[in-house]
Amino acid sequence: MGPPWLSRMVLPRPAASYDLKFGPMTASLASDSLSRAPFAPGGDRAIDAAICERLLAVALSKGGDYADLFFEYRAGGSFSYDEGILKAASRGVSVGVGVRVQRGDATGYAYTEDLSPESMKRAAETAAQIAVGGGGTQKIELRGRAIPRRYELGEMSLDVPGAAKRALLERASQAALAYDSKIVKAEASFAEEVREILVATSDGMMLHDVQPLLRFGVRAIAERDGKRQDGSSGGGGRMTMGYFDDKSPEYHAREAARQAVLMLDAREAPAGEMNVVLAPGDSGILLHEAVGHGLEADFNRKGTSNYAGQIGKPVASELCTVVDDATLLQSRGTINIDDEGNEPTRSVLIEDGKLVGYMHDRHSARHYKLQPTGNGRRESFGSAPMPRMTNTILLAGPHDPEEMLKSVKKGIFARKFGGGQVDISNGDFVFSLTESYLIEDGKITTPLKGVNLIGNGPEVLRNVTMLGNDVAVSDGIWTCGKDGQSVPVGVGCPTIKIDRITVGGTKIG
Repeated sequence: MGPPWLSRMVLPRPAASYDLKFGPMTASLASDSLSRAPFAPGGDRAIDAAICERLLAVALSKGGDYADLFFEYRAGGSFSYDEGILKAASRGVSVGVGVRVQRGDATGYAYTEDLSPESMKRAAETAAQIAVGGGGTQKIELRGRAIPRRYELGEMSLDVPGAAKRALLERASQAALAYDSKIVKAEASFAEEVREILVATSDGMMLHDVQPLLRFGVRAIAERDGKRQDGSSGGGGRMTMGYFDDKSPEYHAREAARQAVLMLDAREAPAGEMNVVLAPGDSGILLHEAVGHGLEADFNRKGTSNYAGQIGKPVASELCTVVDDATLLQSRGTINIDDEGNEPTRSVLIEDGKLVGYMHDRHSARHYKLQPTGNGRRESFGSAPMPRMTNTILLAGPHDPEEMLKSVKKGIFARKFGGGQVDISNGDFVFSLTESYLIEDGKITTPLKGVNLIGNGPEVLRNVTMLGNDVAVSDGIWTCGKDGQSVPVGVGCPTIKIDRITVGGTKIG
């Protein structure tokens, strides 16, 4: 049995499909719901296949090889609760279209927030300039395609009254303060959005998706004898308010308070090279940052990743199989289609220690003469897509987590990660731990503070000597940044034992 706090990985069920329909949508901004996009130039007519076909023809009029349109409507809101009151509440919407034209390895991109026919045509003409010198009239006929349904599309959280969300925050604050008399402050936050996209491509596809997203968080501060420590807990995903049926505000409040109180007794961390055992779930953020980015195909196409040219070669312990899996139901990084209209599946990146593939968008896939893996993602209609992770997971191994701990005479147990820095070109990293413990004679003992893990991602994977059978996926808190663009992602892993990793601390020995 693993530690009691672990969430188990949700295995994907067979995804249902539905047929796409074009023409007027069922709701618009004229209704009270912010959960549906109008996609209507001038507000009176929905974007349909005929409009998209005309825009694509303009985009290709100068001789481009390929063009696509990315319509996006995003509505979001946030609440923060502190000192017994709702401190802040916000809500906003954005809408626009991005036009991309490719000619060979060159890309032209333009976007507009104005969905009038004139403005969209200007954007298409601007993007088309990448291919000045050729072109002509092209006839494009768009068609729909059934796509999976990997997240709930019932009542969106944005349509739930704000008073109900305030009540959740108040419950969390009260539960954290009631946990222990040493808790002196509790903060709670709730963020939500719905993102509706419409993708039309010059090779004839027109696809539509609605992507809900929410995140809930609690931070507690404990104080004793003038010394303060904090703890946090949160989660969410692509789901409705039903999230709180399984993870109540009180659950997150107690977890945040537990960590804060525990850290009051934390000791200075030892320093040096030693065994480290990583807890399942959130520890996958180390894999994401130190290894995952190096497996995105654009870095390899440019030769800036240390995984460039390594396909078929051993890059990790034989215990390690790494996948990027967008099919997990309702996970934070899950998508039905990527931002290029491709359907992502489960891409195997490292198998039994050998590098077997990269994550591709359309551009990199064409370079490698492969099919896109569905990893073309973008922050918004104002950005061109590039290869990005969805849910990146190190799969389970054969070992019992308790036996893994018993095999360590002296080391560190890393339960929760904070921030970190990574050099994508070589995988060197520094990560801070927000909750960690000393392992002595096979048992978890003293809580530690000021622990940093310092190492190299590929080297760490080679030094995996035991891998647990308890794979778990993080509870929806992570956001990934790359080249100025941020997208929601998921991470996951089992318990991992790593030999010879440098621990940065303040106590020698």
